[in-house]
Amino acid sequence: MQIYNFPMYSMHDNFIFCNFVCKMRSTMLDFARYFPITDPTQIFFVVLLIILFAPIVMGKLRIPHIIGMVLAGVLLGQYGLNILVRDDSFELFGNVGLYYIMFLAALEMDFEGIKKMRNKLAVFALLSFAVPFAVTYFAATLLLGYQPISALMLSCIMSSNTLIAYPIVSRYGLQGKPSVMLSVGATMITLFLSLVVMAGVASSGDGSGGVLFWLWFFVKIVAVCTFLTFAIPRLTRWFLRRYSDAVMQFIFIMAILFMSAVLTDAAGLEGIFGAFFAGLILNRYIPHLSALMNRIEFIGNAFFIPYFLIGVGMLINVGVLFEGGSIIAVVVAIVFFGTFGKAVAAYLSCCLFKLPWSSGHMMFGLTSAHAAGAIAILLVGMKMEAVPGMRAVDDNMLNGVVITILVTCIISTLVTERSAQGITLRDKDVANEDRHNDDERILIPVKYPDYAEPLVNMAILMRNPKLGRELVGLNVVYDDQNMAKNQESGRLLLERITKVAAAADVKMQTQVRVAANIANGIKHAFKEFQASEIIIGMHTHKEVSNKFWGQFHQSLYNGLNRQIMMVRLVQPLNTIRRIQVAVPSRAQFEAGFYRWLERLSRMAQNLECRIQFHGRGDTLQLIRQYINNRHPETRADYAEMHHWVGLPKLAGTIADDHLFIVVAARKGTVSYKNALEHLPEEITKFFTGKNIIILFPDQYGDPMDEMTFAQPQHFEDKSAYEHLADWIEKVKKQA
Repeated sequence: MQIYNFPMYSMHDNFIFCNFVCKMRSTMLDFARYFPITDPTQIFFVVLLIILFAPIVMGKLRIPHIIGMVLAGVLLGQYGLNILVRDDSFELFGNVGLYYIMFLAALEMDFEGIKKMRNKLAVFALLSFAVPFAVTYFAATLLLGYQPISALMLSCIMSSNTLIAYPIVSRYGLQGKPSVMLSVGATMITLFLSLVVMAGVASSGDGSGGVLFWLWFFVKIVAVCTFLTFAIPRLTRWFLRRYSDAVMQFIFIMAILFMSAVLTDAAGLEGIFGAFFAGLILNRYIPHLSALMNRIEFIGNAFFIPYFLIGVGMLINVGVLFEGGSIIAVVVAIVFFGTFGKAVAAYLSCCLFKLPWSSGHMMFGLTSAHAAGAIAILLVGMKMEAVPGMRAVDDNMLNGVVITILVTCIISTLVTERSAQGITLRDKDVANEDRHNDDERILIPVKYPDYAEPLVNMAILMRNPKLGRELVGLNVVYDDQNMAKNQESGRLLLERITKVAAAADVKMQTQVRVAANIANGIKHAFKEFQASEIIIGMHTHKEVSNKFWGQFHQSLYNGLNRQIMMVRLVQPLNTIRRIQVAVPSRAQFEAGFYRWLERLSRMAQNLECRIQFHGRGDTLQLIRQYINNRHPETRADYAEMHHWVGLPKLAGTIADDHLFIVVAARKGTVSYKNALEHLPEEITKFFTGKNIIILFPDQYGDPMDEMTFAQPQHFEDKSAYEHLADWIEKVKKQA
């Protein structure tokens, strides 16, 4: 028999061990008494740490950081380690974050794309509402044994959805994809239908339903929407024209956002409808490539949206799953049937619309998460009674829905991340086409602060963001006794416009140049920076020069045969409602024809305003074909202008909030005509106080060198190309 010798502990050793255990327990109790954290400053500090480190940790694990925000809320909330108290700040900033998601989604929507897809949107929205609603209702009544009112409430929850994963779409730059726009539009429609059905269920439960209830309900909604549609555009144009301060503009936009949320909430709908509706109205006043849009996105993605996600996580009690009972069956049934219904709607719509499978994944990912809408409907249901003396929402349903929020948020985020990667890889080759043979590098000479910022904003709207090229800011000073003073003023001005560009996430290279002649200084800088074009302001100060062209503009466009835009703006670009372009005959023969057409198309698209071209039929035909093939989302109109002497007649059609662009020409070029000699007098006489751009296109080399875009494969109408080629040969022979 083997004998084991166990160590013997003395009474002194046992006393030391017990003392150690007591001290550890006392230390833990002392440490625990500091939790949960209730001090607002400490709560804010912990939240900032979560926002900072969650993306880092999730990135290491190759998991979307949105999941990290939600899981952090679960872990640190009252149902986890109980480190944080869900105080009023989570309620406040959580609502702001939710409003921000819906507001950004509306701001980034493409109205022209939505108009073209309105039938598809209606089909997908109805499927996304009806399929989960029906499937969840039968599962709740047949499998879970819920009363009809409880089943209807659960169906409303699962037929609606929240755009939890939308920040992923923004990060990949896929806001304009058809699948994303369909998902955003369907989200608002399904949420609206769910809340309307829930309002009807609630009114029938307390006996207040009836014709008068529904009539008053829709009257309030129509009245609020009409007021917002009428008031917001006029108020926005008035404010943006008078106040250019960045902080004031941002606060104004936030005020409009919350005003809309308050009014729609008072009308009986959730505030998220007001946020989305405000975004739709403000869509065209906040260009996507602008400093204001960059500030809105930055603050939302950096602070408010993460705060909302953490707050959602703090509502979730994962521990109920380990208590057993029927809660697991409730969670499984709700998650499976609700998610299955959303998947059927997404992939069925994908097949009906003949979209790629990656688009179907995106539609399912964006519409499968449940958060804000589910919580709102749940709160309404908790006040109802299914039958007298019985609640419509029992504890199992309450806990089941909350757990469902966590599970569906994870599913939505993972699917959206994977589909966004697939769409990005699918479109990679198409995106690389824009980099081929593009020499874009915009030079912006500035002298006066009052129009320096508008010139930079215009360049941002015209540049190709896919190229990532920096802008070039230039200030030229005379070599005289005031040179040092003027250099310092120029440096400060260039610093100012660099900040404007940086606010829109655009880099800018600057230079203060000393020259004996301003025009020569600009031309030399143009060559040194290898610029492709110039955007320069037209002088508006009589003390500078009484001549129309100012001191050096005429010398500049005569001495430089590259594209020059001379700009005079009397109001901010984002308040422009229409762009009107006067195009001379034979403009298509100039080497820079497609360069200026590309720039104007981009600007109109980014401003989301209509652009109208006035010119000869053959020129307009090529413009129409180019826009239809390269920028089909641009809203363009075409009007015949048979002779250049009809230019003054256009003055009556140019409103104060229009931008009038004259495509001019230098002497000796194909599109030059004697009528252009009277252009300064005509603009001074007929277009005083209007927003004007005089554009001199590239005019060098053989025009055929710059006609690569006009090859037959780019246009459906090959006869137009053949006609153009014959015309060019005829002009060559005559020359």
